[in-house]
Amino acid sequence: MLDLDGSDGGGQLVRSALTCSLLTGEGFDLSGIRGDRPNPGLRPQHLAAVELATDIGDATVTGDAIESGHLTFEPGAVSPGGYAVDVGTAGSLTLLCDVVVPLAAHLDSQLDLTLDGGTDVKWSPPTDFHRHVKLPLLRSAGWDVTLAVERRGFYPAGGGRIELSLSPCDPSPLQLTDRGASEHAHVFAVESEHLADAEVADRLATAAEEGLASEWSVESSTETVASDSPGAVVVVRLDYEGGVAGVSALGEKGVPAEDVAEQAVDAVRAFDVGTGAVDAHLADQLVLPVALAGGTVRIPEVTDHVATNVDLLQAFGFDVTLDEREADAVLSAPVP
Repeated sequence: MLDLDGSDGGGQLVRSALTCSLLTGEGFDLSGIRGDRPNPGLRPQHLAAVELATDIGDATVTGDAIESGHLTFEPGAVSPGGYAVDVGTAGSLTLLCDVVVPLAAHLDSQLDLTLDGGTDVKWSPPTDFHRHVKLPLLRSAGWDVTLAVERRGFYPAGGGRIELSLSPCDPSPLQLTDRGASEHAHVFAVESEHLADAEVADRLATAAEEGLASEWSVESSTETVASDSPGAVVVVRLDYEGGVAGVSALGEKGVPAEDVAEQAVDAVRAFDVGTGAVDAHLADQLVLPVALAGGTVRIPEVTDHVATNVDLLQAFGFDVTLDEREADAVLSAPVP
């Protein structure tokens, strides 16, 4: 088993270690889980990831309990089929998706998942970031992954549901080295039915469009959804000649929709002055796809998430590297 230190990487190290273990068949012993967090150890969303990986990989596990700071995981064979996981809280479902999406490159038949929990919550990519930014990019490189939102789940009630399907695929290398000129932006604004009378989605979309119109060709779409808790979210996808980026902002109680949209607009402007071909959050989520299929991706910066993810993959034997430069960085791996 690999001996891994989880004290500096947060829940991402848990998720990435599970994925790498399923892909390579190598077990691990992870200590100090989330040791630098105010509430260390496994939380419900991390435990859900462990339980899902255990089921898919017929694994032998110890330490799979809330607040556990030490986890051992020894996988068996990955078994495609149908699986269901309920986080039991508003824990992020998009982060749970990140555990299994890379498995598509190693499957021999379809894998279908029903995931219940939070679809649009803090500290994780909103569902529309996955639907409209990350997964379309991966599909363009041959990854056969689809995601459907059955019900939205906002904080604190959760109660959301997504359906994720993975089919066997042979992805091609990701080559994103020069973003080129900007082409257009698309605004995706969502409101829960509780906020429909206040026209929150329309206000989010209108404010974002107005903030971007001077420099971008902008289109927008709005959606009113059923959910157990009030909530709203705006995601902006930026398309360039040779790159793609996504930014987002969550609605908050007492914060006008226009101010929420302005957060997203500010994030667009901050990204647009840089040189990365993808945004920092997408860069973190592309480490494993690049390691598996090869390629070169120009990223805005080496965040802690990217650095710890690369270190972890290298520990599992993946030939993925980071070249940090003055204004940006390059993530790369040879084609297998």
